[in-house]
Amino acid sequence: MKTDKIEKINGVYMQHGKNSNRVYIMKASSDADSMIKTADELAVKKGYSKIFAKIPNSLSGKFFNAGYVKEAYVPGYYNGAEDADFVCKYFSEERSKAANIEEIKAVIGLAEKKKNDVCSKENIEYKIIICNKENSIEMSHIYKIVFKTYPFPIYDSRYIEKTMDENIVYFGAVYNGKLAALSSSEIDIQSQSVEMTDFATLPQHLGNGIALALLKKMEQEMMNRRIITAYTIARAESPGMNITFAKNKYKYCGTLVNNTNISGQIESMNVWVKKLSSR
Repeated sequence: MKTDKIEKINGVYMQHGKNSNRVYIMKASSDADSMIKTADELAVKKGYSKIFAKIPNSLSGKFFNAGYVKEAYVPGYYNGAEDADFVCKYFSEERSKAANIEEIKAVIGLAEKKKNDVCSKENIEYKIIICNKENSIEMSHIYKIVFKTYPFPIYDSRYIEKTMDENIVYFGAVYNGKLAALSSSEIDIQSQSVEMTDFATLPQHLGNGIALALLKKMEQEMMNRRIITAYTIARAESPGMNITFAKNKYKYCGTLVNNTNISGQIESMNVWVKKLSSR
């Protein structure tokens, strides 16, 4: 399965490719002018229809002047002291508008209504673990089953093992000795923030509250590592994941329009944020 590639261009880590048809500035430098110029040139050269950037709020003004708009944010992303803004620039009028905006609003509204619901009791049939390299092949098989497409090569066990050595902690729900569901925490050590992501449950195990159990385990592990801020980028039309984060006291912080190719098509994504620590 083909995914977009990650490159370091002019000192900035960017993901780009035809899969999501975009440039993604994953980790900002301090030079806004250089980032803007590099991303613009790459998008025009490759014919991409969107640039998507995660940047410190202090740099947003220069991006706005260059035609970017703010679609979402993560309060306190940088060491609890400065917000991260998700800013976007479109090269297509069609890409900039969510055709399913009413459905997205309905999912957000439903999640907000359920945020004070009492969480269901832990399903003791599932044991939540931190995965290791011995699990990587089984993990890659689960991701192949659950996601037709995905922005990162999680179908490749070698990629999973590589990221385990870097900044990602993977979690699994075990049922009768086999993995039934997965998730991951992608840690930015420098910023003391983490993205809660890669949630995947095998079809036969859906409806058992596994995602919430995984999320609680993830949060505890991240707090043990003294991470301050957690966030997720969830599929905007997926009631289950949006409700899971809302029920666990995450705050809705914006929608990224037509942003990510996941499960076979480009979809809009909702950002949810939670402060884990006051440090």
